[in-house]
Amino acid sequence: MEKFLIEGGIPLKGELTPAGNKNAALPMLAATLLSEEAVILHNVPQIRDVQDMRKLLESMGADVQDLSETSWQITAKELKPLDLDIELSRRIRASILLAGPITARCGELRLPPPGGDVIGRRRLDTHFLALEALGAEVHYDRILEFNAKGLKGANILFDEASVTATENAVMAAVLAEGKTVIRNAASEPHVQELCHLLNGLGAKIEEIGSNTLHIEGVPRLHGGEFSIGADYLEVISFVGAAVVTKGNIRIRNAGVKYLDMVKIVMEKLGVIWEVDGDDLLVSNEQSMKIIPDYGDAIPEIKTNVWPAFPTDLISIVITIATQSEGTVMFHDWMYSGRMYFTDKLVSMGAKIILCDPYRCIVQGPAQLYGEKVDSPDIRAGMALLIAALAAKGKSTIRHISQIDRGYANVEEKLRALGAKIERVKE
Repeated sequence: MEKFLIEGGIPLKGELTPAGNKNAALPMLAATLLSEEAVILHNVPQIRDVQDMRKLLESMGADVQDLSETSWQITAKELKPLDLDIELSRRIRASILLAGPITARCGELRLPPPGGDVIGRRRLDTHFLALEALGAEVHYDRILEFNAKGLKGANILFDEASVTATENAVMAAVLAEGKTVIRNAASEPHVQELCHLLNGLGAKIEEIGSNTLHIEGVPRLHGGEFSIGADYLEVISFVGAAVVTKGNIRIRNAGVKYLDMVKIVMEKLGVIWEVDGDDLLVSNEQSMKIIPDYGDAIPEIKTNVWPAFPTDLISIVITIATQSEGTVMFHDWMYSGRMYFTDKLVSMGAKIILCDPYRCIVQGPAQLYGEKVDSPDIRAGMALLIAALAAKGKSTIRHISQIDRGYANVEEKLRALGAKIERVKE
């Protein structure tokens, strides 16, 4: 067990480059199993979830070579997809992403139920319905079993725009016989990047970035090379760390083309940035005033499917709002446990009313004070770290393995910006 010790109140200054998008890297690693030839991925984030996915691929017979610290070559010439390690599979939610590619290529898979953050129920029904529509049989009796004698294209309408279900369906459909249409598909940046990777390997996917994907199945995929884009969740996390500490930072290669909706929401909290090419510049000249809705009504920031505001950023903007002047309501209808970390912010001095499992009201600004808190999940852990950077005095954040699952070398990046943060053993 490790923990962070943070001394708050120090403005961040300097520049950093974010890691590759974790939520793109995980499905891309799964997608390499669709080809017998070598696939090279660059800008692979060095985080725990990605390392666990690598171990799963290797346990099935894939050969993973380090070309550099962040470039991997994956060759899945022969696969043995049965009897995966139960504990390893349960450590990450992304293990479910093996269902689509392995069922398509090998025709069978036995998969322990996936794990991941405890932020409320995260249903898998959409995955199963999509694979069944393509001709797979799905059974569950403590272990998920997928079987298929040959997948065929289908017209699929999702009952929800699930990101991972879209990724699973796309990976299965590229090797299915005939044409597949996926309606109400997710269109997040990582879904788009996965589709571009697959097309680079010989798949035929059209209307990428829309909510209706058209896929013409091919007999096989070849090898290829692809660079994973910036993790926009990490980018906005560092924006948050800069503004709550009144800092000046430049984030290089920030993937600004994906930040339009986030920019709109941040402006409601009194946060702005400038764009220089693909770099994002955050200055200490922020109004930090919440902009009310017309009629001087309390604004509501609500998560929704892309291109709306993403659920994974709600914890970050709640923390930013504690330092903005005014009142704002946050509503994340997707996960019933996402808001429960707010009691830890309250213990640090934040003015927050938890209305129900999905909504909270924040009034700011509030002076935050150093506190000892536990990290409940990846995004809440980072939100608490941001709060600790803004707080007066010293904070301790425990269970930081949760933060490590989504952020690579976060304390090193923060120290390079002037933060006083130390990783120590419990």
